[in-house]
Amino acid sequence: MFKDLDPILHSQLRLAVMSLLISVKEAEFTFIREKTNATAGNLSVQVQKLKDAGYIDVIKKFNKNYPQTICKITKGGVKAFEDYVNSLKSYLGKLEDRNIAVWGLSFKPETDDMRESTALVMLSLLLKSG
Repeated sequence: MFKDLDPILHSQLRLAVMSLLISVKEAEFTFIREKTNATAGNLSVQVQKLKDAGYIDVIKKFNKNYPQTICKITKGGVKAFEDYVNSLKSYLGKLEDRNIAVWGLSFKPETDDMRESTALVMLSLLLKSG
């Protein structure tokens, strides 16, 4: 009855990275670090795991003599994220005829700009599923 949850995505930081990339398609490492409030070292390890799984591409280049790392979600990453969300739905059961309360739509504390909030992505998926 219950679908297995992808162990690569079933990590708070990796799920946060994928949630960000689902909405923006690609982002600089520093942007992701700021949005997730992760340390550079921890984020680097988690980004490598996502890359090894084929969920993201990591592009390293220079911008005005400064190193720049860009993370870009792959088609496989999009599919893995969608499958993960669908697996979570199997734990919730059918959402029809249920009342769901959603509290707090900001991704991290003290964030006023909610356009990049992963909670908005999840809320959108819940609304689509009825």
